Amino acid sequence: MTRVVVSIGSNVGDRLAYLQSVVDGFGPAVRAVSPVFETDAWGGVEQGPFLNAVVIAEDAALDCRAWLRRGQELERSADRTREVHWGPRTLDVDLITCHSGDDEVTSADEVLTLPHPYAHQRAFVLVPWLAADPEATLTVNGAPQPVRRLLGDLDAGERDGVRPVAEVLVH
Repeated sequence: MTRVVVSIGSNVGDRLAYLQSVVDGFGPAVRAVSPVFETDAWGGVEQGPFLNAVVIAEDAALDCRAWLRRGQELERSADRTREVHWGPRTLDVDLITCHSGDDEVTSADEVLTLPHPYAHQRAFVLVPWLAADPEATLTVNGAPQPVRRLLGDLDAGERDGVRPVAEVLVH
């Protein structure tokens, strides 16, 4: 059984529909879905705000690389293009963590890096994740850290930039 935490975001087109496509695409594997948040774009490229959420899913038939492939398939289905690093996108699906049974999977190759190397610096990942799983932990520098503490370590402006919205994803 693998369990994944996936951060999803969209800032082009029907943002909510693109996020919903991930929940629908993961189907019965979905165990939890965070509320939806709006955030200003991260990474220095001028663009519109994102809708972000976190999905937690489990499936005995998928390993971490299969989850990555599934996320990439969903991005392709949403006509995702990769023209500008951290640029606008219809859909971004990032694997944050992957567990096989009770063990966290780590990977440091050019195709899959786990846990996600920047997740602990991104309020748009941590805020929704904490909403979906208040006991969440993320391994940083080889040690599990409570997501609540990691979020508290971020600049207040970064945290306040993650704004709840009325829209919801149907699970």
